[in-house]
Amino acid sequence: MGKKTILAIFEDPDDILHGTKQLMSKGIKIREIYAPFPIHGIDKALGVKPTRISTVAFFYGVLGLTIALLMMWYMNVKDWSMNIGGKPSFSLSQNLPAFIPVAFEITVLITAHLMSYTFLIRSRLFPGFKAMNPVLRATDDKFVMEIVLDDNKVAVDDLKAMVIEAKAREINDSELKYKD
Repeated sequence: MGKKTILAIFEDPDDILHGTKQLMSKGIKIREIYAPFPIHGIDKALGVKPTRISTVAFFYGVLGLTIALLMMWYMNVKDWSMNIGGKPSFSLSQNLPAFIPVAFEITVLITAHLMSYTFLIRSRLFPGFKAMNPVLRATDDKFVMEIVLDDNKVAVDDLKAMVIEAKAREINDSELKYKD
């Protein structure tokens, strides 16, 4: 069973930003904003918490560096050790400077791939996930505000009046199906 929602369609990014601030100040909970491009300040207006993506990137980088160093150790010591110029195969004090470029490149490669997968999964854009855009015009030139009626303690007509007052050009009632 889906949730009854109001989709308010705006023409201008400044209007939707101002409307978001206006509705949030009146205690209206807005589920999502759909826009064809990022709107500066919309996350703050919606009260979205800061992302933890930098922490995840750091741990992916540590994982990438660990894999790089283990790979170089395995190739140079365990699998195919070679004595070149009398140097030991893997002595950190003597050979690590030569391995820094390779370790850096592998760290960046692994981190970038894992961050891409994390982004696709987190934003539900990964193949196999159903797209969450209720109005296709939001990818072209419109800005859509999604308000779930169950989340708000306001009558439907009063909520529609507040949305119109916030400069919405169009209002759609719909029932969206989400996996919450």
